[in-house]
Amino acid sequence: MLVDQQWPEGPNADPDAARQRYNADMQASRRAVRNLFRSEMPVAHMGLAIAIIASVLVGAAWSPRTGVIIGGGFAALFVVALAVVLLAGSRGRNAVRAAYKFTFGWAEWI
Repeated sequence: MLVDQQWPEGPNADPDAARQRYNADMQASRRAVRNLFRSEMPVAHMGLAIAIIASVLVGAAWSPRTGVIIGGGFAALFVVALAVVLLAGSRGRNAVRAAYKFTFGWAEWI
């Protein structure tokens, strides 16, 4: 049984061309997301330094427990990122580097 499909381009639409456009759009979208989260190690080091300074300042200003909670949040984020990277197939130093850059690479936006 042949199903009559309704295409936005009309009855003379080319399904292969539509699939190629879809794939090209998906590749562009994924590339944009990768570029968004791409950072370098010096930027990640700066993010780590900012996180440590913020934890110490908050711990001194309010309570040490609050500073430890902030530091623990970053540590938990690193552990979760490392688990995801390991599940994705990276191993060893590359996995740690990717998780570190994900956790502290936000400093590029400051």
